[in-house]
Amino acid sequence: MSNEPEYDVIIVGGGAAGLSAAIYSVRAMLKTLVIEKLALGGEILKTGDIENYPGFPEGIDGTSLAGLYEEQARRFGTEFKYDTVVELDVKNKLKRVVGDEREYTSKTVIIATGGEHNKLEIPGEEEFAGRGVSYCATCDGNFFRDMDVVVVGGGDAALDEGLYLTRLAKNVTVIHRRDTLRASKILQSRAFNTPNMNFIWDSIVEEINGNGDVKSIKLRNLKTNSQQELATEGVFIYIGFHPVSDYLKDIIDLDPAGHVATNLQMNTSVPGVFAAGDIRQFSDRQLGNAVGDGIAAALSAYRYIQEEEI
Repeated sequence: MSNEPEYDVIIVGGGAAGLSAAIYSVRAMLKTLVIEKLALGGEILKTGDIENYPGFPEGIDGTSLAGLYEEQARRFGTEFKYDTVVELDVKNKLKRVVGDEREYTSKTVIIATGGEHNKLEIPGEEEFAGRGVSYCATCDGNFFRDMDVVVVGGGDAALDEGLYLTRLAKNVTVIHRRDTLRASKILQSRAFNTPNMNFIWDSIVEEINGNGDVKSIKLRNLKTNSQQELATEGVFIYIGFHPVSDYLKDIIDLDPAGHVATNLQMNTSVPGVFAAGDIRQFSDRQLGNAVGDGIAAALSAYRYIQEEEI
């Protein structure tokens, strides 16, 4: 194998952080590759209306914004490969990124693989995945028109996706294990004022039941320990998020939850390796933060390459 790297920058992950890094990297005349395993855009593909991103006063849907990011990155010359990264070898100056399809080499690596939704880990969840159980309302909401569905969770994602579902479903019932929500006040206000959104408090889902498709869920009240069966045709789950970082263990420093430790310049514990977006420790998991992280990582990669070549 040649000791000359194929690329100046390899970005692992094609979400908002990765595509923002690519735009800055390739405009700095660095040969740049983005490796994405599924679809360019990441989590914003699963978001309906984005109202808090600067420059879009009327809001923009996630799929449209992801398309604009991709178009801009391609315009400046970013290369893209669809592959799943399974290993990094970054202890030397020549960085090796090992995918299922092939191996890639680079001077620097930016890690932007984000995270995945947590699961309830209850009977019926896996069985009915794609047949009534979903983690993405904007992906699957159209299948539940005029039906009764439930949303599990109490944070911003639960209410944001739940409100999206109220446009399609007959009724949306939010199930939360506490008696107060964690979501932002503006989302709470909208939720409480939406006629076809209801709430069940202090309760957890213990089982998802059906016959081919979801028909009902079994609930338990955490205060009274009483159980009830609730008829529903859809279960949308939003109970948190975990970083996709298994392939990074023992390679770079991670916190106990698996997030990558970085400084403000997105440097990791390994020189020439940077991290950006939801995978990063202390990320606020906001679109604007992910974009800023990606820009900072690309600029740091550029400076690293310049210093190494002096």
